Amino acid sequence: MIPSPRLTLLAALVATAFLAGCTFVDLKPQGEKVRILAQQEVGRCKALGNVTVATAATVGFIARSRDNVREELLRLARNHAGAMGGDSIVAKGEVVDGEQPFGVYRCINP
Repeated sequence: MIPSPRLTLLAALVATAFLAGCTFVDLKPQGEKVRILAQQEVGRCKALGNVTVATAATVGFIARSRDNVREELLRLARNHAGAMGGDSIVAKGEVVDGEQPFGVYRCINP
């Protein structure tokens, strides 16, 4: 039996909507130790550099949840910071089209 075009379209839309709500980035062990701080909290920390992370803001033509996109960006930034030897990140700008810059710092034993 061949599915109708309407049923196929409906299934595709449901699958896309489901995927739009999912997060796809796992927090790596080194990222688990990285804290998310505000700029005023890193005054005595050693700056290690900056990283700009990106994730898909849309799936097809459907916008993903802003909370899920933010969560993925934080996980990506924490993973990068951990790989750089950092233990803290600070957002350096807003999320724009699924992309956000972060500062990476070492605050514990700088």
